[in-house]
Amino acid sequence: MRTLLVIGIGAGDPGQLTLQAIDAIKRADVFLIVDKGEAKRDLVDLRRALLATHRPDAGYEVVELEDPPRDRAPDDYEHAVLDWHARRAALFADTIAATVPEHGTGAFLVWGDPTLYDSILRILEQVQHDARVPLAVEVVPGITSVQALAARHRIPLNRIGEAIHITTGRQLSQGLPPGVANAIVMLDARHSYAALEEREPGAWHIWWGANLGTRSEQLVSGPIAEAAPAIARAREAARDAAGWVMDTYLVRRDEPAALPS
Repeated sequence: MRTLLVIGIGAGDPGQLTLQAIDAIKRADVFLIVDKGEAKRDLVDLRRALLATHRPDAGYEVVELEDPPRDRAPDDYEHAVLDWHARRAALFADTIAATVPEHGTGAFLVWGDPTLYDSILRILEQVQHDARVPLAVEVVPGITSVQALAARHRIPLNRIGEAIHITTGRQLSQGLPPGVANAIVMLDARHSYAALEEREPGAWHIWWGANLGTRSEQLVSGPIAEAAPAIARAREAARDAAGWVMDTYLVRRDEPAALPS
C-alpha cells in the first residue's frame, strides 16, 4: 500500500514550516505539486525552494500536475465544485498510481493547513475509494492564514467570552448569523465586508491581510468605512507584485457582547 503525506507548510513564510513538517518532507519519495498556471507559478517555486532547503540529498522526485480548469462564476456553485473535485480526484489517482512506488511514500505540500479551506482531504478520500490505488493518508498540520493574520496585526481573534465564526466572502455577503461578533473570512474578491457597513454603518472594524508571509504581503485595519478604500488599493498592489491574491480578514462588531452574569 502507498502512503500519502498531506503536509501543511504555512501561509507563505518559509520560517512557518514546523519540525513535524520537516520530518515528513524527509520521508517522502515523490512530491506532487499542483500547478495552477503561470499567474501562481511562484507558489510552485516556493514549494521547490522548501524541498531544496530541507532535502539537500535530492533523493526524491517532483511531479507537477496541471490543475483541471474550473468555472469561477458558475450558476450552480456546489455542482461546479463537485465536478472539479471529481476531475481532480481522477488526476490525482492516475498520477499517484504512475509515480509513487507501490510501497513508497508520496506527499502534497499544502498552503496553510490541509484542514482549513482546502479541498485536498476531500479529494484524497475519493482517491481512497478507487480500488486501483490502495492509499494510507497521513496529515501534518500547518500554520494557517488565520493565525498569521492575527499575529501580523498583533490581536487575539476574539474578545473574552465570545465565539469566532469562520466563513467565506460568498456567505458573508448574505449576512452573519444572529449574535456573531467576530468573523474570519477566507478569500473575498468581492469586498463582501462592505455589506456589513451598509447594514450597520460604523458598527464594524476590519483587520485585513493578503499574501500573508510573502514578499507581496499587504495589511490594512480600521473601521470598515475608513479601511475599504485602502483595502482595494492594497489588494491591487498584492496582485501587481505577485500575480495573485489570497486574502483573509477578521471583522468584529465594535461593541462587545455582554458577559454572562
